[in-house]
Amino acid sequence: MDHETRETFWKAFEDSPYIMMKLEGSHEHSEPMTAQLDKDAHHAIWFFLPRSNRIAAGGAANGHVATKGHDTFASLTGLLVEETDASVRDKHWNTVVESWFPNGKNDPNVLMLRFDIKDSEVWVADMSLKGKFKMLTGQPVKAHEAGEHATGRV
Repeated sequence: MDHETRETFWKAFEDSPYIMMKLEGSHEHSEPMTAQLDKDAHHAIWFFLPRSNRIAAGGAANGHVATKGHDTFASLTGLLVEETDASVRDKHWNTVVESWFPNGKNDPNVLMLRFDIKDSEVWVADMSLKGKFKMLTGQPVKAHEAGEHATGRV
């Protein structure tokens, strides 16, 4: 994946850190999770969740991102594993997380998962003026007029 698309994705994801997660092979629906991001870890995302959550078992998983401005989209695959490093847990714990888990970060029912991203596909919508005009007038829009598309690791 090219550097510009990667940086655009992470910036947009930081501004709107929500992702729909689902375990591979599960018949349950994806569910929204709030991602805990680390600027130095562009291949991992963390989540706090109750141990009873449908993705708590971990394993192969898929995540889908549609950012707030509806201009960046991603499909991610990887592996969900329990984060056991207490320093990582402490680093990401904040008042927003605590509002969901009022018994605190040491509550045995609070699980932290790390999503190790293996592969991704990212779309960055940046419609050119010409592309916007074509869309408004019903003319065919070519893919290169709609933005960037990249595959690989984010």
